[in-house]
Amino acid sequence: MVSSNMAASVLKRCATAAVKVKSLSPSLSARRWLLSAAYTDTKMWEAREKDPQNLAVLANTMDRTYDRNLPVSSLIMSRFVDNISSREEIDQAEYYLYKFRHSPNCWYLRDWTIHGWIRQCLKYGARDKALHTLKNKIQYGIFPDDFTFNLLMDSFIKDGDFKSACSVVEEVMLQEAFDLPSTQILSLYALGSYLATRPQLAVSEERALGASLLICGQKQDNTIGLSAQLLGNAFLGKVENLKGIHAVFKGMPLFWGRGYLGRALAIMERVAAASGDVKLSKDTLGYVNDLLHDLPLSDSSPEESDSSGEESGGEEDKKEDTVDEDDQAEAAKLPEYVKKFKELSSQLESQGKVESTSFQDLVTALAQQNLAAAETPDLEQYESRVQAWEAEKRQLIQREKEMREKAEQEKQERLAAMAAAQQV
Repeated sequence: MVSSNMAASVLKRCATAAVKVKSLSPSLSARRWLLSAAYTDTKMWEAREKDPQNLAVLANTMDRTYDRNLPVSSLIMSRFVDNISSREEIDQAEYYLYKFRHSPNCWYLRDWTIHGWIRQCLKYGARDKALHTLKNKIQYGIFPDDFTFNLLMDSFIKDGDFKSACSVVEEVMLQEAFDLPSTQILSLYALGSYLATRPQLAVSEERALGASLLICGQKQDNTIGLSAQLLGNAFLGKVENLKGIHAVFKGMPLFWGRGYLGRALAIMERVAAASGDVKLSKDTLGYVNDLLHDLPLSDSSPEESDSSGEESGGEEDKKEDTVDEDDQAEAAKLPEYVKKFKELSSQLESQGKVESTSFQDLVTALAQQNLAAAETPDLEQYESRVQAWEAEKRQLIQREKEMREKAEQEKQERLAAMAAAQQV
């Protein structure tokens, strides 16, 4: 696994180069610098040892096993996914993934089965199923590794479906899986491209985007990272102002302390006080300005949260989401925050610390300059991972064979004992 320190170091070097790009031509901005054909190639995956199976037989075996309230082995589930050969069989596999997740063996869904499921969905035009099972991971057990996340994210980006790509980024954020430089680059590219469309966002969507920007941006200390952190804190601050702090961190890997708008301003202060060429992008500052002005300046308190977490609960969850006096006190600071934002914006402008290049163009340049280099260690790690998966699978197959032989031997011994008893 590539360490997070190494990831931050690599991204810091390339992002520093990216921010020096003062303007990008329209043709460069329009191009998508994405994962190479070598990264998305299926040859290594398809070269694994084959284990042809009849899906109807496997399905019948699983159904009979579940009817007897017995656990289905992870190998049977793996074989089912590996032998998918059509779009219709994707739907069947989805059903059995759900059944397996709600069985006694739910913890034993293999990593290669999850990876194979996403690859099969991509192969047979079922990205919607891949995303559905990913977003409902608790129900299906789909917790991909970073390489698998990259494949799915890249597929949406290449088709210009940045909203779905950001849904994948949200899942990466929830798993706190921003370790690989390639995952960070793709995530920032997806977020920047989606925000450039100026989408109309619900509060729950602003929370998800804010958390993704903040956590991914924290992986680097440069113009791109700080701009992402600024906007992420601002999104979360808006949610906090409207719904209260519980609506912000519930179900998210976020700090539970109040004051996200204050943290956004702290980012601006940090950049203003920093030496060197670190800046904040102009369009990000504009986005934050719009967010602040979207908030009500009246004395009304935040609304009761409508729980934008992954799963809504009962009375206990509703009680947790109810705003309290501290939430109202934080919301009352909005005029102070707006005033301070204007002062800091003017200070940054006078110091020459406002980057004219848009956030989208910055992350595009980042992808162009560094994504190819970031792929190399990923592919090396993936090759080793596939080999380890195959070795583990062979061990499971051998164990399965031994257990069947033992069961057959015990059966024959019982039959022999019964025959001997009948003779007596």
